[in-house]
Amino acid sequence: MSGFEARWLDLREPADIAARDRGLLEAAAAYLSARPNALAVDLGCGTGSTLRTLGPLVPGLRWRLVDNDPALLAEAERRRPAGSTVEAVLADLGELDALELKPARLATASALFDLASRDFVAGLAKRLARERIGLYAALSYDGTIAFDLPHPQDAAVIALFNAHQRGDKGLGAALGPDAGAVLAEELAAQGLDVRTAPSPWRLDASMTGLQTKFVEGMATAVGETGEMPEAEIAAWLDARLAVVGSSFCRVGHLDVLALPK
Repeated sequence: MSGFEARWLDLREPADIAARDRGLLEAAAAYLSARPNALAVDLGCGTGSTLRTLGPLVPGLRWRLVDNDPALLAEAERRRPAGSTVEAVLADLGELDALELKPARLATASALFDLASRDFVAGLAKRLARERIGLYAALSYDGTIAFDLPHPQDAAVIALFNAHQRGDKGLGAALGPDAGAVLAEELAAQGLDVRTAPSPWRLDASMTGLQTKFVEGMATAVGETGEMPEAEIAAWLDARLAVVGSSFCRVGHLDVLALPK
């Protein structure tokens, strides 16, 4: 990941924290708390948002942070909550069989599985079931975006954005908007007890920075599909940017908690 992406993670973190389903977050914390000095393995940890959100709810929790970017790993370590025990592991998530998960009680991830393929998700589900490790996966994009101030091109832009989300992001053909549902399906097929809950972003006028970067990212993605004229994309983007200070945007996500029975 690049420095720009680290800044993107910082920009979205407040919206992520507000969006996480509280019931599943607390259930994950309770599951970890049931074992003293439990280990959580955070896959694709980025700057450590899951550590900062879940960690304070479980005193004595140990963390193994896994990412393919040494700069992000270093930032996650630097920002860890006081008293946290953290091990940073530089690894390619695509090498699933090589990932060291034991003796974790719970694996965690945030906004990861919409970037992954069904084969990756199925393979991880099998490993978690075999090794009796739970999974708390937050904020998988579900394909729904709604603006309170509509534009005639919204539906076309969203459809092309969702198509772009299914491209290869480094872990095979990405599930994109299907990620949360497929993840829940694969985990349930392996016999884990699965719960899901919606966790939408609610971006109001106080989040103009995030709204701006989000719609700019949508426009870039649509442009990369080659399926909409550049002038139409630019007109849509200009209209969206003109109202970020007074509009509301809802972006759907799904949280998943899967625990061994």
